[in-house]
Amino acid sequence: MTHLLHTLIAVLAVALGLAAPTGSAASDTTGLSLVELRPGWRMPDGTHMAALHIVLEPGWKTYWRAPGDVGIPPQFDWSGSQNIHAISTNWPTPVVFFEQGMRSVGYKSEVVIPLHMTAQTTDRDMHLSGEMQIGICKDICIPANLRFTATLPPNVTRPDPVIAAALTNRPYTATEAGVRGVTCSIEPGADGALVLHVRIDMPSAGGTEYVVVEAGNPRVWVAEPDSHRDEGILHATTRLVHVEGGSFALNRSDLRFTVIGSSRAVDILGCSL
Repeated sequence: MTHLLHTLIAVLAVALGLAAPTGSAASDTTGLSLVELRPGWRMPDGTHMAALHIVLEPGWKTYWRAPGDVGIPPQFDWSGSQNIHAISTNWPTPVVFFEQGMRSVGYKSEVVIPLHMTAQTTDRDMHLSGEMQIGICKDICIPANLRFTATLPPNVTRPDPVIAAALTNRPYTATEAGVRGVTCSIEPGADGALVLHVRIDMPSAGGTEYVVVEAGNPRVWVAEPDSHRDEGILHATTRLVHVEGGSFALNRSDLRFTVIGSSRAVDILGCSL
């Protein structure tokens, strides 16, 4: 990579009792104009909803959790956090774009990524300390390292409308989209690969439908699927290879399929024989 590595450090402290973000960071990193941690609110069940808000400069983009062949997958590290049992990331609906003839999946302009946290002790502050590594791309791709800290108090209960809007901008579930069935068949391929054929019985998601396949195992690489519709059924075929080149088992219940069309995206978990 000929471009120098840029590092963005956004350290945001959230004061006790404030419902709005107390700070944001404009970056001199090429491609990023704003990063902020929105502290969110404590929900009735004791969990907490916060979010990362990333604004990109014109023409730049960043990547979804499954970025495609040329994308850089985002990575999180929450090891410095306190009174936080678990953090789940709620990815908004991505878009498909093409770079050098290859497909990528991600976001243009900006993205708000909700973070749903469970506390070890629900009536106490949560101390969030995290690091996120992302790729941002235009003519070249640059890795960026985002660091942030926040104290999330239990007495802030008013929802943040920006986060609430991001939560509604999610793929449909299989039930919501009217998926009638998903079946898979697997056969051996060359060089230790497995070839996966997927048959998805569902209404059209609109326009050209792109299928993203996730293996449920970060050590298994999944090729960009070939997909088409035939008599109302969406078909997709892809290759899966272990990154170390060895043999591996594939659990159908761990497979995840995201269908991205012009009208909606659909999130499907697992398939049957």
